[in-house]
Amino acid sequence: MPTAASAGSGIQEGIAASVAVQQAMLADSELLGRIEDAAEMILQALRKDGRIFLAGNGGSAACAQHMAAEFLGQNQIKRRALPAMALSANASAVTSIGNDYGFDQVFSRQMEAFARPGDVLVVISASGDSRNALRAVLMAGALRVKTMAWTGGTGGKLKNAVDLCLCVPSREVMRIQEAHLLLGHTILQFVEAGLQRR
Repeated sequence: MPTAASAGSGIQEGIAASVAVQQAMLADSELLGRIEDAAEMILQALRKDGRIFLAGNGGSAACAQHMAAEFLGQNQIKRRALPAMALSANASAVTSIGNDYGFDQVFSRQMEAFARPGDVLVVISASGDSRNALRAVLMAGALRVKTMAWTGGTGGKLKNAVDLCLCVPSREVMRIQEAHLLLGHTILQFVEAGLQRR
């Protein structure tokens, strides 16, 4: 049975590792600038009645749904509902498209149905190599929809496929996923403040 000291050490190491990634983000002026650009992209889309689509797999799907809920609901201020949709949330759509067309198309088919010029697609992938996210980005480009990716490490294939890539400076999936939620909340705060200034 582990002692309180040894258990505490493991817990502290996990928290310290997460904090270290966030500190690295805070010290990266180039990344901070891209985060502001990402928030501005979403803000401008919403000001012009655009919509936000979010897509991811596994833990990234949970992050996409979390952020869609934050946009639809409210964060820290009372404001109108902001149109956001997580493409992983409709289990019937995801499983039917996956069954009939292949899992690579579960997001791109939904983009084809719902997206229009002026919208924004956010794809979330720790590796940056999710094939269904890449297919969604290609569809978005054809529809003149702005695209951004939240990734980790070097950004994977998504880095050069999207209009804007936010690469968390880590290769650990857990740390990247924690940072993606931080990115989402930070961007939402910027957007809410911008909408109040309108």
